[in-house]
Amino acid sequence: MTRVVLVDDQVLVRHGIRSLLELAGVAVVGEAGDGRAAVEVIAAAIPDVALLDLRMPGYDGLWALRELAAADIRVPVLVLTTFDDDNLLLEALAAGARGYLLKDVTLEQLTRAVSTLACGGTLIAPSITDRLLRAVRSGRLPVEPGTGPVEELSPRELDVLRLVAGGFSNREIAAALFLAEGTVKNHISALLLKLGARDRTNAVLRALHGGILD
Repeated sequence: MTRVVLVDDQVLVRHGIRSLLELAGVAVVGEAGDGRAAVEVIAAAIPDVALLDLRMPGYDGLWALRELAAADIRVPVLVLTTFDDDNLLLEALAAGARGYLLKDVTLEQLTRAVSTLACGGTLIAPSITDRLLRAVRSGRLPVEPGTGPVEELSPRELDVLRLVAGGFSNREIAAALFLAEGTVKNHISALLLKLGARDRTNAVLRALHGGILD
């Protein structure tokens, strides 16, 4: 059973999402009402996925994302917010979020997103990748320096990277490319190393910045 932590400053919203997720067989193992409490709860529970609102009073979701990254707490974070704001989206992904959804999604879309992140995927839809590309080109989204120069990717690694940028999970990439899931994991490890990236989202950002993806 997938385990999640819910972070939202509105108690009724948290209760509503909890009820829906539990109906879908997802276990809610912790809740928090602001960014500071979120970091504490996530660090204690180590869930499969954290659902995080961005705009909260006091310590907000962006603060929590940065604190999680600084503490090297590698729990996949799915931003769940009411705000369709390009700047917020870009800041959240740059800070380490693995996906971004608006609260008007259906339960099926939410549970699919949770499952995707829990299985190691990202939720970077093509429309979001397009926003990222425009932001990188315009200089609005600074890309973190990698661990070294970007090495050339093999044709197969490029295929995998394009699917990662499309938000596909390892299982979906394996099915699309007729590969074993373990082989996909090996390709992703190799491209992360070659791109000097800390995770899949950072790999997409560095590939966009370097002109590897367009």
